[in-house]
Amino acid sequence: MDTARADAAVIGLGHVGLPTALGLAEIGWRVVGVDSAPERVAMVADGQAPFYEPGLQDLLTAHHRSGRFLVTDSLADAVARAEVLFVCVSTPQLPDGAADLSAVEHVARTIAATLNGDKLVVDKSTTPVRTAERIKGVLSRYRNGAHAVEVAVNPEFLQEGHAVHDVLHPDRIVLGVESDRARALLTDLYRPLLDRLPNPGECAVCDRRGVTTDRSDRVITTNLETAELIKHAANSFLATKISFINMVADLCEVTGADITQVARGIGLDPRIGPQFLGAGLGFGGSCLPKDVRAFIRIAEDHRVDFALLREVAAINERRADRLMEKVRSALWILKDKTCAVLGVSFKPGTDDVREAVSLRVVTRLLAEGAAVRVYDPVAMPAFQAAVPPSPPVTYCASPYEAAAGAHALLLLTEWDEFRTLAWDRLRAAMAVPVIIDGRNLLDPAAARAEGFDYFSFGRP
Repeated sequence: MDTARADAAVIGLGHVGLPTALGLAEIGWRVVGVDSAPERVAMVADGQAPFYEPGLQDLLTAHHRSGRFLVTDSLADAVARAEVLFVCVSTPQLPDGAADLSAVEHVARTIAATLNGDKLVVDKSTTPVRTAERIKGVLSRYRNGAHAVEVAVNPEFLQEGHAVHDVLHPDRIVLGVESDRARALLTDLYRPLLDRLPNPGECAVCDRRGVTTDRSDRVITTNLETAELIKHAANSFLATKISFINMVADLCEVTGADITQVARGIGLDPRIGPQFLGAGLGFGGSCLPKDVRAFIRIAEDHRVDFALLREVAAINERRADRLMEKVRSALWILKDKTCAVLGVSFKPGTDDVREAVSLRVVTRLLAEGAAVRVYDPVAMPAFQAAVPPSPPVTYCASPYEAAAGAHALLLLTEWDEFRTLAWDRLRAAMAVPVIIDGRNLLDPAAARAEGFDYFSFGRP
């Protein structure tokens, strides 16, 4: 890589920034990545991915070799190298539900103070509507010299566990811009991805709401505020689907209906679709819970009633309660019982345990006096760091080791390897053959035929 210049800088090398940076390198651009955490920069500079994401390590290895990706711990250095600056820093939740934007503000101030030419600052972090206006204000107030600085909004739609695929095969690209220059810069950067899309449109088509779409309707070019709202609205809608199907699952459970067939029956309607209709323990991770709460807070700040989303969040919070009810129903008293927990990441394909239901479940099991034995293929180090050391949790090398002496097995993450467990070996390891399937992963009839007492959500 030419260390003097880069085509783009990516600020923040977390679950959004690092896949984004490496994806841009993969499609041919020179990229400099920067992060404020020295240990993360050191790992990436050493060619080691700092978190698990399928395909990420391969991309990192490839672009250390290609020379198209460079990492630094100096934000000023990254700003000096590139004209387009993607801001991918964390926006964690404050106690009142609002987003903590201090990292965004710090980045904007640093960019303003270290300008060496015209720049386009692209907010890719998930931020409340009108954050871009705030960024513009900071850049104007602290700007060094007369260089032109524009702000754009380019929300990410990456799913953990599929982030590399999502970067390289986007289902849509949203560009919130205020000038033809900003649109051209971003469109040029994404051109290699756009050229892969089927049936590219020759002309832009504008609808009556002022949203412009082109390239076979995959690119949406709009104003800053609309782009900011699209991200929160998308995640909140997905969360609504999950809470809806979980609400219906509770009704299925008391009426003898099968939530799997209900979900299939409504998901075949093209207006609804089958995605995000899996009943069970609900949603977790760093995006959906936080974004729902943030969207509620944004609405409150603007005096708009989001009662629907408040109930979406409440239904999701109650899923751990429903699981614990099933555990108590199966075991009665938890004190001095052993529970095996399979899967602690918030979803398969990641080692992320942020807002994972496993944290709440394991904490409650321990509080009621149960011993807990855990197995997860990749997330146990992160889980161990997140759980208080006392009382201790036993971390195991396999599902069968976790099941040794257990009075119940709790399946909390739907890793593929759990679909093909050796039933006889599992049953032989357990003190009592009880399975509580929090993700409706297994076939109830098959589990019961193997001699297990089997419990799931919304299925007879």
